[in-house]
Amino acid sequence: MFDRPIDLAAARILISNDDGIAAPGLKLLSKLARSVCPDVWVVAPEQEQSGASHSLTMQRPLRIRKVAPRRFAVDGTPTDCVLLAINVILRDRRPTLMLSGINRGGNLGEDVTYSGTVAAAMEATLLEVPAIAFSQHYKLGDKVKWATAGAYTLEVVHRLTASPWPKNTLINVNFPDVPPEEVKGIVATRQGKRKLGDGVAERTDPRGRNYYWIGPLREELPDQPGTDLNAVTQGKVALTPVYLDLTNGPALAELKKVFR
Repeated sequence: MFDRPIDLAAARILISNDDGIAAPGLKLLSKLARSVCPDVWVVAPEQEQSGASHSLTMQRPLRIRKVAPRRFAVDGTPTDCVLLAINVILRDRRPTLMLSGINRGGNLGEDVTYSGTVAAAMEATLLEVPAIAFSQHYKLGDKVKWATAGAYTLEVVHRLTASPWPKNTLINVNFPDVPPEEVKGIVATRQGKRKLGDGVAERTDPRGRNYYWIGPLREELPDQPGTDLNAVTQGKVALTPVYLDLTNGPALAELKKVFR
């Protein structure tokens, strides 16, 4: 466990995302963090890296560009950003807390396996820095309700940092697609499940060659009480603890009976 509360006023906070250094969600999260902590650092990708998952750049060098004081852009993935932030930019004093997001779009159910937003928090957690990933759910074609994330982010941060949570665990937070005044509370949930839909679109370029877009279409499964999907659908803020040890305990016990 992180055995004591985090004093935000004395903390060093690292912020990253997967939407890129110019993303509105990153700017909002930075503004909120600076309202409670004087030592906030932003290290984010130069370009959008949505869907990058926990990928690490190993086949080419990475470059860090200083955008402003305590604000840097990296020409790599969210994982690269957090790794370089902790081991290079902030090596004189490691961050006390890492915040990722606020992502434009939810990271619910199996989305966590694709999400660069969650991956940034995952990398911090692996480097033993407590981390929270934030995402604002919205419907395609609608305006993103940033005001909802803005109204509830600090409450979530204050409540999470006031008491310890387990090591090897990041907290994945999803805000519902409703105005702030319609949010029906903050709840702890398990990860839901939704099947990938038929999201691959085939097109033909001017030279007659086929190309493909992998789209965001999803087929939602029926409501499952207690899940992040169910909570967000009901207008609640969903907090899900994501554990980084992927071992299937029951399966391991069965395998040990076969492979002694």
